[in-house]
Amino acid sequence: MGSSFSSNKAIVHEKRVERARLLEEVESSSGKSSDCEKYLQATACDIVSRIESGEWTATEVLEAYIAQAVEAQAATNCLTEVMFKDARAQAKDLDAEFAATKKIHGPLHGVPFSVKDLYRVKGYDTTIGFTQWANDPAEENAALVDHIIAAGGIPMVKTNVPQTMLSFECNNPLWGRTTNPYNPGYTCGGSSGGEGAIIAMDGSALGIGSDIAGSLRIPSAYCGVYSLMPSVPRVSTFGCRGPDPGFEGLIAINGPMARSVEDLKLFCRTLFGMPDAISHVPPMPYREPNLPEKLKFGYYTSDGFVKSSPANKRAVLETVSALRKHGHECIEFEPPNVHEALLAFVALNSSDSYRNMLSNLGPDALDDTLKLVVYGSRVPYPLKAFAHLIVSKILGDWRAADILLVAGSKSYSEYSKWTRKKQDYNRMFYMNVWNRYGFDGIIAPVQALPQLPEGGATRLSPLVMGTVLYNIVQSSAGCIPVTRVDPEKDGLTEEWTRSSDKVSILEDQLYRWKKPFYDPMPMKGMPVGIQVVAKKWEEEKVLAMMSVVDKALGEDRGFGPGACRFPQTF
Repeated sequence: MGSSFSSNKAIVHEKRVERARLLEEVESSSGKSSDCEKYLQATACDIVSRIESGEWTATEVLEAYIAQAVEAQAATNCLTEVMFKDARAQAKDLDAEFAATKKIHGPLHGVPFSVKDLYRVKGYDTTIGFTQWANDPAEENAALVDHIIAAGGIPMVKTNVPQTMLSFECNNPLWGRTTNPYNPGYTCGGSSGGEGAIIAMDGSALGIGSDIAGSLRIPSAYCGVYSLMPSVPRVSTFGCRGPDPGFEGLIAINGPMARSVEDLKLFCRTLFGMPDAISHVPPMPYREPNLPEKLKFGYYTSDGFVKSSPANKRAVLETVSALRKHGHECIEFEPPNVHEALLAFVALNSSDSYRNMLSNLGPDALDDTLKLVVYGSRVPYPLKAFAHLIVSKILGDWRAADILLVAGSKSYSEYSKWTRKKQDYNRMFYMNVWNRYGFDGIIAPVQALPQLPEGGATRLSPLVMGTVLYNIVQSSAGCIPVTRVDPEKDGLTEEWTRSSDKVSILEDQLYRWKKPFYDPMPMKGMPVGIQVVAKKWEEEKVLAMMSVVDKALGEDRGFGPGACRFPQTF
């Protein structure tokens, strides 16, 4: 064990030193020029347009984003692999081609991309935080990376993830912890946490992440950026690397993260329906939606499992108010039996007590955010049954008790039973929500809290209910920043602090402890996002509705390029 631990320390040291060397080369060779800001303040759509007009070159744009990526890394520790050498060569080739033809290479020409670490990029490691997977460079690109390059996009960095990617914080033994770009005492979210941080800091013009329970939407909300979780699988997952590739209880979904809705649309117009080597992607290119002039939205301010904080509730209600002022119909409803959706997620996800997921851990220490989830699933059933009795009958929280009981290893027949329960819930949700009300879309909180302090996920993993619901029902879902935490508007009142007939240990921690997890004072100025949701295969409709919401809320709320770095300008 001693030699393995020493070997791991050597690997960590080697990888971090190499990353630091590549970043220092940028600072010593050029650094950030005085005219970088015009490139950083441009959206991806603007970048392509300016290059096509001949005003800018791909190299000029790339150098600005390289310099800013170095600053984002210094502030948040968001990077894993640094790919500047290859990115510069690609930008030079694009510039030479444009000089010769006066035509752009493709719809993403010259756009600097960041790539979540699970995507294979030829010549670079794909570690997802496992030291055992270091020093094993990919022999080929993931299909989505190839498609981006073919369209003229320039992958320049890979970004950090939590260990195993099953956490909504962002920490691992190999690369360390990524923090929130607005406040280092808070997490950037996960598992696409490095993506959220670098995009918020304008270190990348466009990025790609993935989502199995909120991994696109949570970091987007925490970091104040935009994202889209498409249906399975509108974009390819071929060539991605995960800790448990055979698990299909819930399917990981790839999607974009950006600083504007229009940039999400640019990504989807370019990449929807693009095939991969195993014909896994349906041949469905981007379809322009035909929205009715007046939309019908459903909305709720709490997900039915845990009460949303004052800031998250306000974000939903301000969105609803803005939509109504523009003539859209908004109807409050309660999502049905959400507890059953969370139970199905926990039961399926823990079906082997996470042994296969952790099989590549080696001598790496298990991250604290995973300990309760992993070790809780390995408690012998008689002890779990006793704990269920205590929590449900004595403490009075039957929802938390049920989660304890369903977590853990299962026989095939038990696994099959929970798969059927997931399918049944999906059908029930469609019948009782989409079919019953005829909503065009749903406006929902992302989570109960705007952000979590570092380490908060060790206790608060059930907060994932806010996003996992739409993985269970296979919806298309986007995330859009709405407002910022304001202690004068978002303080705790009796609505949150009084005891409730429905006991919730989780809500006690959030709002009723002597030092609750929700405190708007240190969160002041941090972003608060919402979800915009539609049915499966309605990605284009989600994007169109996000544009409607964006317009209704107004541009003066201060999100987009520069929002994190220059909040005083908004």
